[in-house]
Parts: sequence; C-alpha cells; structure tokens
Amino acid sequence: MREQVERRPDGREVRYFWSDGGGAAGTGAGGVRPASAVLVTGGAGYVAGPVVQRLAAAGLAVVVLDNLSTSSGRTLPAGVTLVRAEVGDAVALREVFSRWRIEAVFHFAADSRVGESMQQPLAYFRHNVREPLVLLEQVVAAGCPPFVFSSSAAVYGVPEAVPVAEEAHLRPVNPYGETKAHFERILHWTGLAHGLPWVALRYFNAAGADGPWEPKVPETHLIPNVLAAAAGGAPLRVFGSDYPTPDGTAVRDYVHVADLAEGHLAALRHLRAGGAGGPFNLGTGVGYSVAQVVAAVEAAVGRPVPREMAPRRAGDPPALVADPGRAQRVLGWRPRRSDLATIVRDAWTALQAAGAAAAAAARAGDTGR
Repeated sequence: MREQVERRPDGREVRYFWSDGGGAAGTGAGGVRPASAVLVTGGAGYVAGPVVQRLAAAGLAVVVLDNLSTSSGRTLPAGVTLVRAEVGDAVALREVFSRWRIEAVFHFAADSRVGESMQQPLAYFRHNVREPLVLLEQVVAAGCPPFVFSSSAAVYGVPEAVPVAEEAHLRPVNPYGETKAHFERILHWTGLAHGLPWVALRYFNAAGADGPWEPKVPETHLIPNVLAAAAGGAPLRVFGSDYPTPDGTAVRDYVHVADLAEGHLAALRHLRAGGAGGPFNLGTGVGYSVAQVVAAVEAAVGRPVPREMAPRRAGDPPALVADPGRAQRVLGWRPRRSDLATIVRDAWTALQAAGAAAAAAARAGDTGR
C-alpha cells in the first residue's frame, strides 16, 4: 500500500491511497490496535458538513472519504482526516478500515440530481448502488459497526396520501429515488444476514445553512437559486405552474440542515443503544409551494425575485410532505430551526458570507498575497 499526502493552499491535508501490489493492509504499526474513528462518506457535502462539524466538536476522530467532485473540502473542521477517494475504491477503503477502528459509518456519498438521473440512469445506479456495495462489504468484514444511510423522500415517488409515512409504498418516479430505495433494500437484507445495525434517514428538502458553506455549481436546491436571483443573478426558473396544488407550483417539506444533522446523531445514538433500525422520515410535516418560498425570500431580502416559468421536470411529484411521527417517537428528534423564515434567513446570511469570502480570495490572488 502506498500513500501520498498533499497539503493544499488552504492548509488542508489530503491523503491518497493506492495499491503497490504488496497485499492486504496491516493492523497498525507494530501490530498495535488502531484508534477508533467515525467514517463519513461524502463528508464534504452540504448535508454531511454539519454532521462532521458536530462529530468533531464532540471530540470524536472523524475520517471523511470524499471524491471532492462537488465540494472543495475547505469547510471541513480542523483535525478531520480527509481521504480523497471514490466510495467504491476497495484499496482506499481497506486502508481506512485498517488504519482506524471504524466505530460508526455515515454514508452520504451519492449523485443526487433528479433531472440528471433521468438522463443518466446507468451512472446513478453505478455510483449510488454498485460502488457503495464495496463500502458495505468492508463494513461487514469490520464487524458491522452502526450504519446510518442518507436516503431520500424520493423513494416515495408520487405518494397516495400526504403527509407520507414510512409505511407508504415505495414507488420512485426517477432513477435517483430508485437507487435510494434499492440501497435501503440491500441494507435490510444485510441486516438480516449479518446483524448490521442500520438506519435509513429519508429526509425531505434539505435547506438553510449551518456553519461554513460553499455554493455548488450547478446549484440544484431551490432556496439558494431563489436567493441568487434576488441578488441579481439569472432569473429563477420555476418548473411547473399547473400542478394540482393551491397555486399550481410544486409543494415540498423544507427541513433545515442543522435539524438534519441532529437527526443523524440521534439515529446513531439509537443504534448504539440497541434500538431497532429501518427507515425514518426527517421532515416537518408542513409543505410550502415554490411560490410561497419565493414570497418568503422577497420578504426577507426586500426585493423582487425575477423569474420565468418552465415546463414541469420529468420525475418531479406535485407534493411531498413528511409524516415525521416515527422519528419523533423513536429517535426523540424534532426539527427546531425548520420554519421557513429561519431557513431563508440562514441561507441568505451564508450566501452573502460565501460571496464575500470568494471576493476576498479573488482580491488576494490579484495582489499576489
């Protein structure tokens, strides 16, 4: 096994592992049992970031495995080990599970753009199902530490009733949702066969900001796009005005990323206490239409949001709102920052801070500092 450590301009160390043909990794220098750590795949991402922040603040050793395809890793807290690798990289995973005694796994890494999944279904099944099987095989080989899976409300498709509970039929209407549902089934059978303790968190529309945040390109979340339009960017494209909803625009359940992070930690506590696994909805039980979100942004920033109407996107259900009762009863989880006004305010503050940081970095580059 060979290792390369690089220090990037932002000071972050990135570790790369690859095979040198020398066989399996060892168990630490001199046969010493390695130190424990929590593994977070996709840990540099939008939803995973606040989870990593909380784990690190609690004094836990955290290893993030991320290919950095949609994030830079700059927002990770100090002391977190970043391994730049694909979730299906067996060499890197063997090295991670050899160097650290992994006591829990949070699996976030995935492709997550609904529209893109309609155009590239094979890529989505490869990245979201086939490659994570390599991770899951390593988890089983390591003795089945608790496994918390970042699932999605997209597994429900167009629900028969709203709000939707975990017992609802899984009828995804896009490949993204299908891959999430498929991996949940894999976890179910792995749990039965190997005793893997697992939870799948089906969260609804992640929103807001918590701690350091960097915009994504392209951005697919509604609220950042509405805010960008309000700040002078391109007009917002509203996909669909003829849905069977009160104002014709799609209705979603928006949940603050800070509340999502607390839900992930609650799930880990539940599994460590021997609680039964399975799926849990993370949502508020309250839906807002696209038009209502635009109005909330306009009220918060004090300016109109330029917009243009576009046809519905394939794979988008008219309304998707959670019944969060099971998470509340079993995990003791309740959203505390997921009112729309707080979500918009926090996202707006983070967007302005990210813009200011980018401008400062650009000025420093121009002057050679």
